[in-house]
Amino acid sequence: MQAEQRVEVVCHARSLPPAGPASPRHRGPPGRAARPLDRPTTPTDGSPVPASTAQLRASLPPALAAVVDDYEEHLRGERELSEHTVRAYVTDAVSLLDHLARRSGTRVDELDLAALRSWLAKGRTTGDSRATTARRAASARSFTGWLRRTGLTSEDVGLRLVSPKAHRTLPEVLAPAQAQAVVESSAGAEEPLDLRNTLVLELLYASGIRVSELVGLDVDDVDRDRRLLRVLGKGRKERSVPYGLPAERALDAWLTRGRPALATDRSGPALLLGARGGRLDPREARRAVHAAVAATPGAPDIGPHGLRHSAATHVLEGGADLRSVQELLGHASLATTQIYTHVTVERLRAVHAQAHPRA
Repeated sequence: MQAEQRVEVVCHARSLPPAGPASPRHRGPPGRAARPLDRPTTPTDGSPVPASTAQLRASLPPALAAVVDDYEEHLRGERELSEHTVRAYVTDAVSLLDHLARRSGTRVDELDLAALRSWLAKGRTTGDSRATTARRAASARSFTGWLRRTGLTSEDVGLRLVSPKAHRTLPEVLAPAQAQAVVESSAGAEEPLDLRNTLVLELLYASGIRVSELVGLDVDDVDRDRRLLRVLGKGRKERSVPYGLPAERALDAWLTRGRPALATDRSGPALLLGARGGRLDPREARRAVHAAVAATPGAPDIGPHGLRHSAATHVLEGGADLRSVQELLGHASLATTQIYTHVTVERLRAVHAQAHPRA
């Protein structure tokens, strides 16, 4: 079966049922609750908070530390952001307020445009890329906007902060034949972990979902009659994503012969399990992808996000419209999806240069 056939089903994303409101479904191993990022600990996705952030937070003046606590509560409770996003926003807020404190500022209303600019400049001198600087500037604007809305400052100084435009690089993608080789790298193996890894590869490529969305799936999130995944994406937005017949076969093998062999009393409703029976860790999923790609001759060194890029590119090359791909990937803005049009144009130019007699 050609790789294009594996992803052709996702071209029909426009016909999917409309996404409903955010679901309160649990996303993480049972019993693990989110905790304030005030000390080195393990968040719900298993990755540790950098020690430097915990140390900086502990050293903040009490008034500034209280602001961080309130901001984190806002991010978790009101905005319902993912643990990864909360950690990034809080890390930036702590870094910014530490910078303010070192400039002799002990109150958040002393935060001004000069402090924001010097904070970004300091990052540039320590090696921050343009993309990182742009991300930190956006994070700072989110923080200063919250400060203004809550009355902690009289103006939103972040509105006047100009950040550099990040150079947008085209994502590396697999050729269709390479994608087929990657997803079939464990085909025929019957060990539980091999069955799981096959399903990881098939679902990532067939559906184009993020690795965080993949490991967050519960068994009940799979509609096997209609071959749909109920995915909880960024901003806790729920969407339905189709998958094809090869992924269906991998799913059947995992549910009948793989998952029962690994399941324990700590497995809960998780679809994908780790070697000890808990919910699959994103890092373990990434290792499975990198191993499969490394075993594929000529394939670029990509991870789960590279499979997502590849799925989107192949769907567009198969004739899908940009809006359908936006729905498939769960992009809030069509502008984010448009990078894949550049990928396909570049591939078209390469084919033209190689094949056309007057190229």
